[in-house]
Amino acid sequence: MAQSLVTNLPPDEQRALLRGMLTIRRFEERASADYRAGRIYGVVHCYIGEEAVAVGVCSALARTDRIISTHRGHGHCIAKGADLSRMMAELYGRETGYCKGKGGSMHIADFAIGMLGANGIVAGGLSIITGAGLAAQMEGQGGVATAFFGDGAANAGPFHECLNIAATWKLPVIYVCENNLWAANTAAAATHALADIAARAAGYGIPGVIVDGNDVVAVRQAASRAVERARRGEGPSLIECKTYRWRGHTERPGQPDRRDAAEIAAWQATDPIARLERQLRTAGELDDSGVAAIEHEVADAIAAAVAFAEASPFPPPAAASEDVFAA
Repeated sequence: MAQSLVTNLPPDEQRALLRGMLTIRRFEERASADYRAGRIYGVVHCYIGEEAVAVGVCSALARTDRIISTHRGHGHCIAKGADLSRMMAELYGRETGYCKGKGGSMHIADFAIGMLGANGIVAGGLSIITGAGLAAQMEGQGGVATAFFGDGAANAGPFHECLNIAATWKLPVIYVCENNLWAANTAAAATHALADIAARAAGYGIPGVIVDGNDVVAVRQAASRAVERARRGEGPSLIECKTYRWRGHTERPGQPDRRDAAEIAAWQATDPIARLERQLRTAGELDDSGVAAIEHEVADAIAAAVAFAEASPFPPPAAASEDVFAA
């Protein structure tokens, strides 16, 4: 795939994109290590390798714009501006976490930044974000709603139902498919009649765009066009980001991974972080000291988040039935 034109963005914005992707990468690496060490409970789905999608899309959104995430949602939360300490505390099951330690990895939400939540149900967020798009339309303030979902969710009923109603009502919604080629351990090639999910947009009369999901600037450019279209009242768009997760479906030790090692290695060679760093170095906008400064800043932020989580108390047993709406 062709490289994007990084000169379309000021150097400081390019470095901000790099910092955002690196923050996600380091957060996920620490979450994986701590999960395997028994310090994080439940289950963890790592976003490593897909960072350009979350950062590219969210950098085109305003703080008040709303997003919905998936079971693999840490990257979206971070890119939208979620607090790392509260996120880590939630993973650690502490009461200072976003859900007071009761939701865990798949249920982080922060309405103050437009993060309506991660969702452990495949395609479960599509209906929610379509409703958020209707709300934005009724509010009349130019707000946009964005859904992140995987290739597996594109085969679920809500995908088609939501695109249809959003197109019919011209809702300001951006549907971002993170096509990482695998739904858990099922290859997309075995379940999709067409290789390109974006082609389905034609059935609803809306734009369907395919973008290199490992090129953060290309993702940002595609998202910016879709955002501008939505704010003009011209309706939804479908963006398919071709990307790849480096890790297995979850971080659970011993979980089977049917992917070929050569396939994984080929995608790792297109690392979105290393790619942007090379482009910035070539353009003379980044050097060794600049990279070290960003790495140090990110490392400090992750260390502070872990320290906050470790120092926070577990929720008391008496609070087990609080904030529970159904049982």
